[in-house]
Amino acid sequence: MDDHSSFAGSDLSSFAELDWERGSRRGYPEAVYCAGKTPEQVAGIAAALRSHPDVVTLFTRATAEHAKAVLQELPDAYYDTDAGLLAWPPVPPSPTGGRVVVVAAGTSDLPVAREALLTARYLGRDTEFVVDVGVAGLHRVLAKLDLLRQARVVVVAAGMDGALPSVVAGLISAPVIALPTSVGYGAAFEGLAALLAMLNACAPGVAVVNIDNGYGAGHLAAQIAAPA
Repeated sequence: MDDHSSFAGSDLSSFAELDWERGSRRGYPEAVYCAGKTPEQVAGIAAALRSHPDVVTLFTRATAEHAKAVLQELPDAYYDTDAGLLAWPPVPPSPTGGRVVVVAAGTSDLPVAREALLTARYLGRDTEFVVDVGVAGLHRVLAKLDLLRQARVVVVAAGMDGALPSVVAGLISAPVIALPTSVGYGAAFEGLAALLAMLNACAPGVAVVNIDNGYGAGHLAAQIAAPA
């Protein structure tokens, strides 16, 4: 069914209870995890948000159908197809605090890395993106050292052997958030190999989030880089 408007007008309490006070309680608003929700349910949540334009809301893990449902209710919402993420209101808040640099080891890691980048940006941080600097060519990450050393915190998304966070952490003073991705051949076990490698990082100052959890990495980065 293409028209989600009938569901959007129904009683939200039958499937969701939005946490409007989370921003004042924690300093950061609630996000809507779209996976497992129907497009109609997501449309209902989006419709409820129209009366709260002061609340920055991210819709994560959104499929094309989820995005269509959100955009029907919030036509001006920002939509990033690669990250599967929508943001409303569409314009990020003016950045405060320190800089968050997000690093993607390879092009295949971009969707998860972009989820982290956009999360930190819409939570109010200045962000920079570094792409395709995996350990197969160490000269590429070394060429970005000046930028990496300007960061308050660095998020490193990598799959396969998951080695890049250790390398980056050994070169800079800022904390590193290791973000394992489910990229790799069979023995990568859909990101488990990268996760275990990151948990066993020999460089200190590395924190690890779950496999493909770009939202969690971006949120933690925003908290670390928050104004003092």
